Amino acid sequence: MPIEVGAPAPDFLLKDQNNQEVRLGGFRGRKAVLLVFYPLAFSRRCHGELTEIQEHLGDYANERVQVLTASVDSVYSHKVWAEQEGFEFPLLADFWPHGEVARAYGVFNEQTGFANRGTFLISPEGVILFAEMTGPGESRDQSAWRAALATV
Repeated sequence: MPIEVGAPAPDFLLKDQNNQEVRLGGFRGRKAVLLVFYPLAFSRRCHGELTEIQEHLGDYANERVQVLTASVDSVYSHKVWAEQEGFEFPLLADFWPHGEVARAYGVFNEQTGFANRGTFLISPEGVILFAEMTGPGESRDQSAWRAALATV
């Protein structure tokens, strides 16, 4: 089960597609964070979701909020995928320890070895404001994300 609304968001330190460290706590007191877990880079459904983020990037990365996406893929896979697709937001590698951050958020799928589709809106104070999880083959409705962001 995903971590619940009202719970403190587990802090983490992961590397993005440019091999730069990104710490959730670095946004504390400054911005809300939309944390989007996806199963695997280069898959069709994940491509569609991340393309939609890129197409609406102003909704997800601005003075109030920062979008962070995460999967168990490596930094190197994320680099190639980001360059290929023109993604201009952080793709975080929850590569090693394998899926540790996805586990902390309750979205790691032990049967498949990657994260389910988990989405969390984290307040600038570090509290979960919105949480959802769908399985690997299920789509997410990003209008729910934008509605949650309107409350921040």
